[in-house]
Amino acid sequence: MKHVKLLIACLLALCVVLPGVAAADTLDDILERGTLRVGMEPGYMPFEMTNKKGEIIGFDVDMAKRIAKAMGVELELVSTAWDGIIPALITKKFDMIMSGMTLTQERNMKIGFAKPYIVIGQSILVDKKLAGEIKSYKDLNNKKYKVASKLGTTGEQATKRMIPNADYISFETEQEGVMDLLNGKIDAFVYDLPFNAIAFAEKGQKKLILLDEPFTYEPLAWAVNKGNADFINWLDNFLIQAKNDGTYDKIYKKWFLSDAWLKELQ
Repeated sequence: MKHVKLLIACLLALCVVLPGVAAADTLDDILERGTLRVGMEPGYMPFEMTNKKGEIIGFDVDMAKRIAKAMGVELELVSTAWDGIIPALITKKFDMIMSGMTLTQERNMKIGFAKPYIVIGQSILVDKKLAGEIKSYKDLNNKKYKVASKLGTTGEQATKRMIPNADYISFETEQEGVMDLLNGKIDAFVYDLPFNAIAFAEKGQKKLILLDEPFTYEPLAWAVNKGNADFINWLDNFLIQAKNDGTYDKIYKKWFLSDAWLKELQ
C-alpha cells in the first residue's frame, strides 16, 4: 500500500511539472531563432512611420532595436495592417506588437500585455471655422457635425461612446482623416494626442485648431500572445531598466520633444 501511495504521489507531481516544462515561452523561441520579430503598422507618428527611403522609423522602432540588442538577437520589423495586427500575432506571424497599441480590457482577453510604456489620450483636430463653437468633445455631440477617426482604434471607440450623436465617419488611415479635415469634408478628427499634435504642427496651423486636453485615459503597451509569463516579465524588467538608465528618456526626447525627424519624411 505504501508503494501504491508513493507511485500515485509521484504521478501527481509529474502532472503538475510537465505542463510547465512542455509549454515553451516565446522568449525561448526568439533566443533559439536569433531574431526578434516585431509587428507594427508604420503610419502612426511619431511611434512608427515610413521615411522617404522606405525605412520604418519612430519611437517604437528605436525601443525595439534596444530590446533586440539587450536580447542579443537580430530585429525583424513586420509591417502589418492595423485591422489584422492582433490576428497576425495570434497566428505567430511575429513575436510581439509594438505599434502604439492601447491596452484595453477587450484586447486583453485575446492577448497579453507588458506594463504600459507611455500614457496618452484622445484629442481633437477641429476645422478652424468652428473655433468659437467647439471647445470640447461634448460640443461635437450633434448630428450636424461630421466627426471622424481611424477604423478599429480606441479613437473610433471613444467617438462612438462619448460623441454618439455626431455623424461618424471612419478612415483606413490617420492621414486620410486629416486630409479630409483640411479639405473641409469633415468637421473634426478624433485621435491620439501625439499624432494630432504633430499633424497640427506640420499641416494644420492655418486651417485647424487642436483641442489638446485628452478626454480619455489610454495606456500604451507592448502586446504578446497569451501564456508568455517569462516574455512579459523580461519586457517589464527591460522597461524598468530603460527608464532608469537614460535609454527611454533619450529616445522620448528624440521623437516627442524634437521635430528634426520630420525632415526624414519630406
